Order: sequence, then structure tokens, then C-alpha cells
Amino acid sequence: MSLTISEQFIVQPGGHLQGRVRVPGDKSISHRSIMLGSLADGVTQVSGFLQGEDCLCTLKAFRSMGVNIEGPSASGEVTIHGVGLHGLQAPAGDLDMGNSGTSMRLMSGLMSGQAFDVQMTGDASLSKRPMKRVTVPLASMGAVIEATPAGTPPLLVRGGNVLKGIHYDMPMASAQVKSSLLLAGLYADGETSVTEPAPTRDHTERMLRGFGYEVVTEGNRIRLQGGGRLTATAIDVPSDISSAAFFMVGASIAEGSDLIIEHVGINPTRTGVIDILRLMGANLEVLNEREVGGEPVADIRVRSAVLQGIQIPEHLVPLAIDEFPALFIAAAFAQGQTVLTGAEELRVKESDRIQVMADGLLACGVDAQPTPDGIVINPGNFSGGTIESHGDHRIAMSFAMAALRATQPIIIHDCANVNTSFPGFVALAAAAGVNIRTAEFC
Repeated sequence: MSLTISEQFIVQPGGHLQGRVRVPGDKSISHRSIMLGSLADGVTQVSGFLQGEDCLCTLKAFRSMGVNIEGPSASGEVTIHGVGLHGLQAPAGDLDMGNSGTSMRLMSGLMSGQAFDVQMTGDASLSKRPMKRVTVPLASMGAVIEATPAGTPPLLVRGGNVLKGIHYDMPMASAQVKSSLLLAGLYADGETSVTEPAPTRDHTERMLRGFGYEVVTEGNRIRLQGGGRLTATAIDVPSDISSAAFFMVGASIAEGSDLIIEHVGINPTRTGVIDILRLMGANLEVLNEREVGGEPVADIRVRSAVLQGIQIPEHLVPLAIDEFPALFIAAAFAQGQTVLTGAEELRVKESDRIQVMADGLLACGVDAQPTPDGIVINPGNFSGGTIESHGDHRIAMSFAMAALRATQPIIIHDCANVNTSFPGFVALAAAAGVNIRTAEFC
């Protein structure tokens, strides 16, 4: 019988974060730069591209559809020779989206407008994630997408269908659903519009405008006309605020910390983590604000502080949806109870992040009670222990930062997927002051 070897993090208790760090490029923007650059007329230059496995899956998919993409270089430089909206070619085989729900959902919209069939597959985790939230509205536009009986991948997108613009009232705030429909709308007859119940990240709209495509935002309604064209541009990818969040929380909870995180994207649809940490009493400054390639960027200085438990405002939930695993760690070291509601989306991420985080916190001695749409955390003695990350990169990195205040070592299993969003995490965390190392286990 062969043994399966997996990666684990072993993190010793104590320490603090000091100095300056720059986390990898924004994953959402990196994905979209490849997609839109490939469909543009002309050559698009990308700098700061995130070389994580998720984004590389997107890059490989477009290469397999005939797009000449040079790079990425060691510093994240990518050159995309766009083929235009109608220049993609049928791939020789399936498109493997790996662990990337962003790739799968956004590509569902883009592939619906092509002249050829394509099948998209993913790893075991992605193959369990729900896709009906995009396939159902896409079907109302005329797309033909075949999924499993449960509505999960693999997805077979049939080509050659005429798409019609629709208006869609989204039942749940989701940037991936919104983006998928807008990208399908590029190929649709007439206007495609989406109304979102709460603001979600607007990278797709910003980048479409950056490529010269008219997108109109009126309050919570976003619309565009099909049949236009994209014109190549230059994209400088800011550092990912979702990756910065781990260091924001680590510096907030570890006494004696003073850390500057450089060149972080502070898109207003992504800054919920900053707002929530400030409500908890974090000592956090936004410095050197500027705009790079249509996206707001700043340096963020975080010093240790005594955090307070709060009722997290529901209007901030969509603006921090990916950062909640890290925020749960902040809550575990706060004074008083923290309550999260309105976050049922967390149950269908790379893992059920509500349940997996609650299990991990309980294993470390913290009272964490999951609810259908959130969690109640009552801080206590955070001892340490063994964490099952279930292959979820954000779970693994969150508990690595918790060790800064734990009283015993934390061992985190199944950490290989950290490379999907944050290559080099262990080295950067160690340089900043986390006592972390990797090991293999069977």
C-alpha cells in the first residue's frame, strides 16, 4: 500500500511581527488580467502577477486555447498577445481549473460565448463546489452548460449558442456570479445587467473599463452592451489584501508588533477587513495612498493593540468574505464575544470555513459555536493543538498567525494548497517573526 505524503506547518508559540513585508499580487486581479488580456486586441503587459497555482491554471487554460502568453518571469512580468473576443481556439483537451472557483465560475461565462465546446475540470475540492449559482442565470441567457446531477464540476460548456442579454437580480452577493454574467454579456445581443443585494468586489468592472469597454454602474446595478471590443493595456497588480489580512491580524494580536505591509490593494469593495479590525480597536494606519492602473493602493502599518469583541455589521460581510478565517483568529484573542451573521457564503468556499474554523478553535481551547450563517466566538485560553485545514489555504495561514499568541505549538495538516494563493508564505512569515517551519507527514 502506498502512503500519501502531505505538507504540514509546525508553528511554535510566541513572537511578534516587525519590519516591512510585501505580500504576493492580488489573485482576483491576476485572474482577470489573463482573461481580458487574452480577449483584447493587441499586447497587454502585466506586472506583479500572482504566481500561485490558481492563477497559473487560468494562464494555462488560455494558452491551451491558442493565446501566446510570455512569462511569468520571476518578478511576475507577463506579456499577453491578445486574440480578440472571437479569436480563441478549441483546446485539445479539458481545461483544468485546479482549486480555483474564480476560474471555473468566470470562465463559465466566457466559454458560453465561444463557438466550440469545452469541458472544465478541477481538483477534488473544486469538484464539490456549487456551480448552479452561475449556470442557472447563464442558461437564461441561452448558454448550455452540463454539470453533475448535484450541479458541481466538471462542467461541459456547449459552444455555438446565441446569447441574449438579461437583467439578473442576484439573490446573494457574489462577485464571481456578477463577473460571470458580465463576461458572458460581452458576447450577448443587447444589454446585460446585474443588480447586487450588497456591494461586492468590482475588479471586473474596473478592468473592463481599463481595456476600453464601457461599463455603467448606477447604484447597485451594473450594465454593459454586448458586441464591443477590448483594447490591450498595461496592468500593475497590487498586493492582495486577502493575503495581507493574515499579517494585519498577526501584528494586531502579538504584543510588540509594528509592521508595514507594502503596496496593498485597497479597492473599496475589498476593505471590509480593515473596517472590521478598526471596529475591534486595531491600531492600523493607511499610508501613501495612490492609484495604480485604476486600482487604489496603499501601505498599511499595523501595531499591536488590545482588541474588543464585536457584533460584525452585516453590511461589511461581503467586503471581507475571504478574510473571515483570519478575522476569527483576531476574535479568539479579543476581549469579549464576537458574533458574525449573514455569512452563509463561507460554507461553500474551499472548505466549509465556518465549521472548519470552529473545529480548529475548539481544538485550541476557544469556545466557538457555529451557526447556519456565521459563528459566535468567546475568547479563552488559546492553548495550541492540531488543526485539520482540509486543504484550505486560508485556514492554514490563519492558524499559523494564531501561534504568535498561543501557549503551545500549533500543528496544521494539509497545507500544500497555500501555494494556490500565497507562494512563499512560510519564508515571508518567518522573516517577519513567526516561528514556522514545514514538514511532511503521512
